[in-house]
Amino acid sequence: MPPDEGSHSAPPTVPASDNTQPDANKQPQAGQPSNQPTPSVSGPRNQINPTEGLYKITTRVNFVQIPVSVKDSDGRRVDGLSPKDFTVLENGKKQTLNFFSSDPFQLSAAVIIDVGMPDIAVQQIAQTYTALEDAFSPYDEVALYTYSSTVSQVVDFTSHSERLTSALNQLKLVHGHNAGPPVYGGPLAAGPTVNGAPVGGPTIAPVNTPDREAHVLNDAILRATIDLGKRDRTRRKIIFVISDGQELGSRSNYRQVLKLLETRDIQVRAVVVDSGALPGFKQAAKVHLPQHGSNIPFLRGQGYSDILPKYVYATCGGHITTELTREGIEEAYVELATEARNQYTLGYAPETVNGSSSYRSIDVIVDKKGLKVSAKDGYYPTSTSR
Repeated sequence: MPPDEGSHSAPPTVPASDNTQPDANKQPQAGQPSNQPTPSVSGPRNQINPTEGLYKITTRVNFVQIPVSVKDSDGRRVDGLSPKDFTVLENGKKQTLNFFSSDPFQLSAAVIIDVGMPDIAVQQIAQTYTALEDAFSPYDEVALYTYSSTVSQVVDFTSHSERLTSALNQLKLVHGHNAGPPVYGGPLAAGPTVNGAPVGGPTIAPVNTPDREAHVLNDAILRATIDLGKRDRTRRKIIFVISDGQELGSRSNYRQVLKLLETRDIQVRAVVVDSGALPGFKQAAKVHLPQHGSNIPFLRGQGYSDILPKYVYATCGGHITTELTREGIEEAYVELATEARNQYTLGYAPETVNGSSSYRSIDVIVDKKGLKVSAKDGYYPTSTSR
């Protein structure tokens, strides 16, 4: 597997200690442990064919990094914690931390915008594009995608604000669906009448209702996941979804996409708008269903509105952000990007269990009362060929 696709390849380890001092003459790169040189690999070289005569050893050399958000009872970010404040359990077994950082990370962000919503919602989102762009720093890189019945990449990953601004300006010209569903029953379905007689002859009721238009949320997240897997491992990778949360007609299913997200250490964060921001949708974020190894009925079907909260919960332990107003949506952009950039990062080398690649659950505990901890549910070990 190429280095940029492995999500758990081991960086040089740093003891989890409050007394670790960085080299004053070296500036560590964001997302990398400081104080350690990059190991070099040398071997025999063949000038005709460098790979000829070499062999591969496939081994599991996972290093698990866990971005963790900690908030107080009022929802404010808690700073100043040290490694000794955290306990990490993998499959219920305590792990030894050998990496800890509270430094901000540069982001690789794939922004996915749902253009299959009613036009009034699409136009409301278009008014927030300036705030969306401002939520990212000059050191972040951002790619832009849209989806409805298909998925499109509007702009590839870029750190140049001019390219992102131009792409968002183009999106302002995109319109959603016309508001209002067709009427097939009730008093309005009969058409106009004069003295009880239909105008223009009798009205014929439709026999079949039309198929619902596809709304391929799973496919959009899958496309962004594949592209993010190719980005620099020193960046924190996030998918930022702006949608009403509806899913219908994707070729990929939730379980397939979630496994790839967890294999590549990608977080899904979302701002849910329009009909998805209504109170009934918020309850879906509180339902913690088993994500792995079970034949869950809702995974077999298509056409559901509660899948997006499950992506968010499983990949970063966070809650879904639901907003109906322009101001609320703009504030959510800043909050989610800031939180993703400023998480604690914990790391450990897990025990190899007979080469198993099965899912491993993670629990992160903070040894202080009154604090809420958000982190991913778990991960899949990966193989590295050398």
